[in-house]
Amino acid sequence: MKNPQCLLIAGLLCLVAAVAGAQDSKDVAAIKTAIEKETDSFFNLKRKEWEDSWLQSQYAYWSYSDSTGTSFIEGWEGIRKSFDDYFRTQVATRQIDVAHQKGQVKIDRTWVSVRVYGNGAYVRYTQRVKDDIGRDETSQIRILEKGKDGKWRIVCVGAIAVYPEE
Repeated sequence: MKNPQCLLIAGLLCLVAAVAGAQDSKDVAAIKTAIEKETDSFFNLKRKEWEDSWLQSQYAYWSYSDSTGTSFIEGWEGIRKSFDDYFRTQVATRQIDVAHQKGQVKIDRTWVSVRVYGNGAYVRYTQRVKDDIGRDETSQIRILEKGKDGKWRIVCVGAIAVYPEE
């Protein structure tokens, strides 16, 4: 009698693990898509999409560090206000602007780690933006939360440029 019960319990545990693994892979794909959408909307001046990529909370956080300096912004209102000038002044038809590219912006990412913790996620990756400007490679982290609507949104951005360039 004990043997069939053990087999039943083992089978149930395998089923639970398979369902959890399938859910994790769906979440990982959705998280990567959310990050890609935020980056694409930033570079292509799609402000509404960029804002929708963020969890607009008081604890939202953005930081960047490269060879020219370090900057951080706390809270969604601070982040939104800080990027007002960028979205207002960058014009895709002017040669001098960040958003204007002769060719298409290509972003290469190497996903290092995607960890899902219930409705929260930690992501680390390296990113190289290939465009007409010539940007530094960056090591980035993102922290995301899944809202009641089921969408993953960014809560924290941390980007540090790889320096010095080899």
